[in-house]
Amino acid sequence: MTVTTENVPTSLSVEPTADLALPACDFTVFGATGDLALRKLLPGLYQRERDRNLHPDTRIIGVSRSPLDDEGYRELVSHALFEHVAPDHLEAGAVHRLVSRLHHLELDATTGEGWHRLHHLIKEGADGREEPRTTVFYLAVHSDLFGPICDRLEDLGVVSERSRVVLEKPIGSDLASSRVVNDAVGRVFAESQIFRIDHYLGKESVQNLLVTRFANTFLEPIWNSRWVDHVQITVAETLGVEKRGDYYDRSGALRDMVQNHLLQMLCLVAMEPPTYVGGDAHDSVRDEKLKVLRALRPLKGVDVDRDTVRGQYVSYGTELGHPSTTETYVALRAEVQNWRWAGVPFYLRTGKRMAAQTSTIEVVFKEPPHGMFPAAHGTSTPNRLTLRMQPDEGMQLHLTTKHPGPGGIRLHPASLDLSYATAFDERCPDAYERLLLDVMRGIPTLFMRRDEVEAAWGWVEPILARWDEVGIEPVRYHPGTDGPASARTLLGREGRSWIEPGR
Repeated sequence: MTVTTENVPTSLSVEPTADLALPACDFTVFGATGDLALRKLLPGLYQRERDRNLHPDTRIIGVSRSPLDDEGYRELVSHALFEHVAPDHLEAGAVHRLVSRLHHLELDATTGEGWHRLHHLIKEGADGREEPRTTVFYLAVHSDLFGPICDRLEDLGVVSERSRVVLEKPIGSDLASSRVVNDAVGRVFAESQIFRIDHYLGKESVQNLLVTRFANTFLEPIWNSRWVDHVQITVAETLGVEKRGDYYDRSGALRDMVQNHLLQMLCLVAMEPPTYVGGDAHDSVRDEKLKVLRALRPLKGVDVDRDTVRGQYVSYGTELGHPSTTETYVALRAEVQNWRWAGVPFYLRTGKRMAAQTSTIEVVFKEPPHGMFPAAHGTSTPNRLTLRMQPDEGMQLHLTTKHPGPGGIRLHPASLDLSYATAFDERCPDAYERLLLDVMRGIPTLFMRRDEVEAAWGWVEPILARWDEVGIEPVRYHPGTDGPASARTLLGREGRSWIEPGR
């Protein structure tokens, strides 16, 4: 079926945003017909097209094993835009402009066939143009192919000082394989040209954590072990493994989520103030995150037994079609062993088939040192700062207030709520939109450096080793719940409990 733009509003007159204007670019996506490309990358590029950020000479080259010509790929992408872009954001002119930039090459990255066509297409785009072009190679494929693809690109002669390569997570399956992949990519691209993407770092609320901490003076004096009781980081999904069963069963929740997304959020909560954020100070934030990863208390041996919970929802094996011991849920207790955070527990959890779809950071402050209202009705609750990544990106500051009325002091919990959707007129962009834009502009601040990735693997690997050594199957939990009961015990033994969304 041919997709048309008959019922799509005509393009609005939008001038290019000056600070987001991009250089001419050849943006090549390996794995161009996969779920990530069609669900996130192309819709993200469409939104940049809609805002007229893309240079007029920018081309998007899709590379996959699918036998599609340019027109076939354009129709496939048009379908994807209609499916994954909100109807009120679809504009006929923007759809047409983006689709006209698309090319497709049938290419098997594991063989030598088809590579000459990629060479010809990239060179064709560069010939006769006065302005040098940036070339971006987005590897939305398994990390085993990162090295071979980079070697092929070097052999073709299409890698230059204006080239960048984007690596999707996970990079390897452990520290050793991660080093193999990074070595292979590093033989072709300089570290400054390698963009290891973690889309959580592109979320508005995650970035706003930096602004909340470092552009406001009232929080920094109490952002430490003297005033913070504990921190909770939750990424919960209501869906199961869906179409990712083969990948997920080889990976599991610890590799898929904790090693990257959750540890990166922990770093942003715990890091020291960087010297500068933005401009040319691309490494100042990443330097501070690395210090946090290196300060994490190692979890080894019996510490893993005590401070981690490994779970699996009961229908997982049925969905896969075979029994499995892969975890779909992880909860753990971590500590950052430095001057600021000594003794403050960081509780991390992530799981599939949970009761609610939510991603939050909860910074829970200590109780007041003295109870001044012994005769008051109601109870005082600890102050808490909530940062919501999804749903409804924003933040809440939870306080204890007096309930209105003349009958004495009655304590009542209340919240100051900032929702980005209602507080700002601007559309809240998807994380991939911002990160794709930063790749084309050559800004690596929100991407992981090699030493960060390896430090995270170095911390996670002993947990994986202990689980394999003990050989205990994950604790089962029912879909639609908050996970295994043992995860509640993880906090309960210290007199704390998980903060559930909306409860």
